[in-house]
Formats: sequence, structure tokens, C-alpha cells
Amino acid sequence: MSISLNTCILILKEHHLLKSSAVQDTVATKMAYVSYDSRDIQTDTLFFCKGAGFRPTYLSLAKSNGAVCYVAEQPYPEGKGMHALIVRDVSKAMALLSAAFFRFPQDDLFVVAFTGTKGKTTSAYFLKGMLDQINGGRTALISSVNDIVGMKPEDSFKSSLTTPESLDLFRDMRRAVDNGMTHLVMEVSSQAYKKNRVFGLTYDLGFFLNITPDHIGPNEHPNFADYLHCKLQLLVNSRKCIINAETDHFSEIYAAATTTTNPDSIYLFANQKFERVAGQPPIDFRYAAIETDMKETSFSLHCATAKAKTLDIAGQYTLQMIGDFNESNGTAAIIGAGLAGVTQAVAARGIRHVTIPGRMQTEMTKHHGVVVVDYAHNKASMMALMGFMQKEFNNPKIIVVVGAPGDKGVSRRPGFSESLTAYAQQAFLTTDDPGFEDPQSIAEEIDAGIDHSKCQVTIELDRKQAIHAAIAMAGKDDVVLICGKGADGFQKIRGVDTPYPSDIVVAQNVIRDLEK
Repeated sequence: MSISLNTCILILKEHHLLKSSAVQDTVATKMAYVSYDSRDIQTDTLFFCKGAGFRPTYLSLAKSNGAVCYVAEQPYPEGKGMHALIVRDVSKAMALLSAAFFRFPQDDLFVVAFTGTKGKTTSAYFLKGMLDQINGGRTALISSVNDIVGMKPEDSFKSSLTTPESLDLFRDMRRAVDNGMTHLVMEVSSQAYKKNRVFGLTYDLGFFLNITPDHIGPNEHPNFADYLHCKLQLLVNSRKCIINAETDHFSEIYAAATTTTNPDSIYLFANQKFERVAGQPPIDFRYAAIETDMKETSFSLHCATAKAKTLDIAGQYTLQMIGDFNESNGTAAIIGAGLAGVTQAVAARGIRHVTIPGRMQTEMTKHHGVVVVDYAHNKASMMALMGFMQKEFNNPKIIVVVGAPGDKGVSRRPGFSESLTAYAQQAFLTTDDPGFEDPQSIAEEIDAGIDHSKCQVTIELDRKQAIHAAIAMAGKDDVVLICGKGADGFQKIRGVDTPYPSDIVVAQNVIRDLEK
């Protein structure tokens, strides 16, 4: 693959991004590699000077290693002798030029995107399970757990971001196409739009699952309005939109969808019991619980409008994923499958045994109750998880192990305090990717907002010890919830990914030791 300097200039001009250019007569004008990492350079590389932490020395290193052209928001003396493309926004430029370099792989895939404060990963895995039934397993996946770009073992790998940097995203999409994948299901975070990782990308289907305050802080969104605005961009860039009619801020969300999509291509879903507000558009799909227990979840799906009935997806579904909140996630995914041509029988078979690492992983113990590991990492997901457990087990004692990450998600901490006060009888506040913050201070910040007359608190910064203490104190009728990290095998501490066994492995070891 390659891209010419002239093509780069034309693309940047077309999108009104190019401020100036400097072309060298003695330097190659065809770039055979693209990178934003000065340690990853090949001969004739197009190099992007991006990121708040960019230093001119990175450009010097890239140049010495073979970069011949750089893209930046200002000229650098270190780039003397290289082609220079000076742009208004380097992150947008990188997205557009990366898509072109990798020959627009999105054009060869049926691309589905999910956004929402919670449920993105589960819904994405559900949909992949169903699409795999009609394409022989050729559904690529970009998620916060794993990325899958082919059918060989080496084509599946742990993700580093919910939505990768644009260059990495388009490279992975090209790899998926070359590997014969026909569909792509991806999670799209608010940061993906905030940082232009998906700039210029249009989805065949775009899902808006829900929205509650999250990712608001110094290094993320300055306020909720900015968070919502970034989330809404997914619908603006989707050919067909699927929206949870029960979400907060529904009117704003629906209005955003209609700016670029005809209402005939916007589909709404909700629980059977939900009553829509007068004047709002009709709800196309309704779901109703049949049975939920600690082994599986069963629900029915009803097509309520004429356009919904054109899809053959009405019927009963069973999930191996427990939790009544997964009925909503499952419904969204089933609608997506129907719009991609999957019928009810095939969809029911495809979704039946889908599981996700770190999501509702359950261990039934002999003497220490039920232990559940889940990725619940904000107020909305914590409230949904604990509410389900309270209902399912008829008001058990709920013991929670949880921490908040450092350097981001500062707005989550009061939400943790509120949810623990609402449902938990005992909380162990511990370490969860503290970054450059002091984990003790993070725990104390959460603790300060908890009503200790309702929830007793222990601060134990060693996460393994916290999990051990929580399970050890649990009686046979109690519920232990280990929240936040899910299947994550690292603790991010002062810029270093420190290996961690994962919550489920730690929990299983503790249970084995306690009950041997």
C-alpha cells in the first residue's frame, strides 16, 4: 500500500484542512508506510505529529529512521528536508489520510457501531454471535475487551482502547477485509469523536443505547453537554439508526438522528411496560421478560409497527448472560441482526450461548454465597447490577469490591458513592488503574460520599486482598460483586501496565483456598 503526496494534498484541500505545504524536489513523493509513533518508522513513511505530549525530538527520530513527510499543525525546524503538510487539525488529517492509505476498507465491510454509557460491549458481542451465523464466522470486532480481525488465532488480540486511534482502526479494518471478513461490529466511545478517531467514517447501522453522566473530568469531557454532543455524532454519521426509547435525553438524541437520516430509517425499541411521551414517534420494537435467574435470561421480542414487521425477528430469545438489563442489550443486537438479514431462528441460535470475558462471570460457592465479576464501572451500570441482584436474591447482603481509575472518569466517583449507599451493606474500596493519582486519595474521595449508616466501608488498596476479604466475610446467602476491571489483566500504575491476574482468576483462587 502507498499514498502519493499529491493525493494527500488533494484530500486535505477537499476537507479545508490544509494551511500550507512544503514540497522537496529531492525526496520521494510516494509514502509506503504511515505512523504517529517515532519508534515505528519504515523507509518512506508519512509521519503524523499528534498528541498533547508530542515533542519535536520525535520528528527528528522519525526523520532519521526513514520518514519523508510529516503532517502537523505547525512547521518544525526538525523536519527540514522533509515534505511538510501543515494542517488545521492533525487528528482529522490523520483519519482522512489513513483511510485513503489503507484503500478505504470500510467500503468493503458492513459496519455496525454501538455507543452508550453502558452496554456497548455486551451488545456488540451479541450481534457478532448472530452475524457469525450467516457469514461463516466472518464478523470482525472492535471492542473494549478484544479486537478480532480474522479467523486465525493471531487475528484476535486484547484491545488497548475502546475505539482505536484512526490510523490503527483503518489498518485493522484493512486487515479484516484482506482476511475475508464481511461485517464489522465496533464500539464507538465519546472520546473517539472528541479526538477524531472515527472522523469521516459512516456506519451502515448506528446504535444509541443510553446516556448518563460519565467520562467528565480534566482529561476527558469538560461537561455533560460536551459528552452528549460527542455521543450524538454517531447517529449523525449512520445510514440507519437504532435508539433505545427509554434513554435519558431522548428528544435530543432523536433530533440528532433526523438531521441526516429519514425517520423511516430510524428504529426505536423499549420495554413492553414503557409508556412513551405523547407526541414522540411510535416505538417499533417491544421486549418483555419471560424468566431471569442465575443461569440464563429469557425474553420475548414483539414487532409493533409496519416497518418493524418487515424484519423476521419477533419471537422468544434466551441468553446465557444473566441480568434483566441484558434484555435491552439483546434486543438492540437482535434488531441489528434483523436489519443485516438475519431471521429469528438464526438470531436465537446465534445469541443463545454468547459470553463476554469479565461480564457477569458468576461463581456459585458452597459457603460464601454468589460471587460475580463484572465490568460495571459507573453509576448507571453499578445501579443496574446491584438492583438486579437485590431483586433476584430477595434483598441479600450485598458486598462490593470496587475502585475508580486515576487521571480520568473523575465524575464516576460520586456515582460510586451514591450506588453503594443505595444498595450495598459492605464496600471494599480498592485500586483500579490509579495512573498517576494516589489510590488512597481516590478511595477516600469515594468513601467521603457514602452514608456509613447504610454501607460499611473498608479501604484495602491491595486488590487481591480486598477480593479475599470480601469473599471470606460473605455468608452462604450473600452476594459478592467485584466491579470495574472485568477481564483486564493489568493495573495501570504511573504509566506502566503492571500485570494483574484478572478479577475472575483471583476470585476463583480465593474460593478454592477457602473451600478446600
